[in-house]
Amino acid sequence: MRFERIPYRLICALSVVTLAAACGEKHPDMPAHAPEVGVVMLAPVAVPVTSELPGRTSAFIDAQVRARVDGIVLRREFTEGSLVKAGQRLYKIDPAPYIAKLDSAKASLAKAEANLASTDAQAERYKVLVAANAVSKQDYDNAVASAGQAAADVAQARASVQTARIDLGYTDVTSPVTGQIGISQVTPGAYVQAAQATLMATVQQLDQVYVDLTQSSLDGLKLRRQIQEGRLTASGPNAAKVSLILEDGRVYPEQGRLQFSDVTVDPSTGSVTVRAVFDNKDRVLLPGMFVRARIEEGVNPQALVVPVTGVTHDQKGTPIALIVDTDGKVALRELVTSGMVGQNWVVDSGVKAGDRVIVEGIEKVRPGMPVKAVTVQSPGPSTQPSSDNQAAAPAKAASAVAGA
Repeated sequence: MRFERIPYRLICALSVVTLAAACGEKHPDMPAHAPEVGVVMLAPVAVPVTSELPGRTSAFIDAQVRARVDGIVLRREFTEGSLVKAGQRLYKIDPAPYIAKLDSAKASLAKAEANLASTDAQAERYKVLVAANAVSKQDYDNAVASAGQAAADVAQARASVQTARIDLGYTDVTSPVTGQIGISQVTPGAYVQAAQATLMATVQQLDQVYVDLTQSSLDGLKLRRQIQEGRLTASGPNAAKVSLILEDGRVYPEQGRLQFSDVTVDPSTGSVTVRAVFDNKDRVLLPGMFVRARIEEGVNPQALVVPVTGVTHDQKGTPIALIVDTDGKVALRELVTSGMVGQNWVVDSGVKAGDRVIVEGIEKVRPGMPVKAVTVQSPGPSTQPSSDNQAAAPAKAASAVAGA
């Protein structure tokens, strides 16, 4: 076999080309330069602690007008849905039987008064005669006793007259309060009974309304514990701010006042009732409306907030954030959030003060990658917080981060 000689110059040229190609090759996992990301440095801020609770409205005063005597309704003297004043007559019940009872009671009173005058006169005469031994002591005692019994009969007759007069007055069915009257439950000609307390109408005072809210006992327990630990500064029951969100999503213009929180937990639901009162001069709120109330319960002076652009969710729905550690590399942190304040998540755990959270360029990085951190402006906390279920964090690059 014959081998041809390769020129030395050709061998040197090939060696130089191979070496140059080897020096220019890049490792697929080693970037030529670290990508630039925008970060915000976390620092404690004071944010309001709020809770958003469901509830229903109820009238400030709900007065049921019921029959207090038996009888036939002669007429109705109001317009359904109108405003009525306290003491205004609403119905007229047939008064004839009660007029007769009053007259009978007056007659009985007159008879008792006449009998009293007779027995008193006899007792006075016997008083003189018994001193002269003209009548026995027993006859005098009987005369005095008869006078006392006659006086009792007069008092009873007077009470009967008063009772008959009251019953006659109940034939005029009046409004107990000033307010708006609803639908009439009886019509003229209907028979009403005092024993069954027949419902005739309902008058509701609506210039103010109650809002009865439902709060879980666990949330109440957490709030009290944070106050005891000094993490929250309570605003006080008289200063608590309550805002109302109507069924159409609009915020009610009037601000409410927190009245009380029930001290008993409902064993069937595990919740307590919180009551607030709102002015309702324009009659926007009607009894029975479903609403949501946002209650400012205190202030957390050491809260950590992370912009929504820096929080994503993994495939399990857990909120996560990427930070730049002290080595300049990306690290992943799982977060525990408790709501939102403006454009920021309130974070309870997972990050600490001084951490640099990536808010720009998340899609370009993954955990363990070296990056160049550039501080960006962070949106400040707002005074209008919202709950977790009101605003979802952006999910941009969530799958990329979760799969990293």
